[in-house]
Amino acid sequence: MKELWAPLDDGHCFGCGQRSEIGLKMRFAELEDGSVECRLVLAAPYQGWQGAAHGGIVALLLDEGMAYAAAARGHRGVTAELKMRFRKAVPIGVPLVVRGKVLWQRREVLGLEASVRDEEGTLLASGQGSFVSRGRLAPGERFGESSFGG
Repeated sequence: MKELWAPLDDGHCFGCGQRSEIGLKMRFAELEDGSVECRLVLAAPYQGWQGAAHGGIVALLLDEGMAYAAAARGHRGVTAELKMRFRKAVPIGVPLVVRGKVLWQRREVLGLEASVRDEEGTLLASGQGSFVSRGRLAPGERFGESSFGG
């Protein structure tokens, strides 16, 4: 697995920014099949109902999975559409796995999907969406510390 850094980010993204004081500090790795994965545990400040993540936080997890899947393909993009399906409550305080992958590309639009599962593989939430590419990432922008200085 190759760790992916936030493309063209100043480090303050709520989802993945390592400099965000209140964010999730998500880190993704590219898997052999071209998909991406992040493992994390959500803390109590991200709760909605007791013991469960807020739905907006779940949406963020899916959106980040899709964004990093696009980055793994060399695109910097923005979310055009995100459709989600909640299957079970996403628990607070337990290990979670977020995965994302590119399904298709037509010109500058990428179709993506993402999922949130528990460590046993139970599907908790899924999403599909489209991103509009804002250009290809330069090799130094795609991976490594050059994207926001470490």
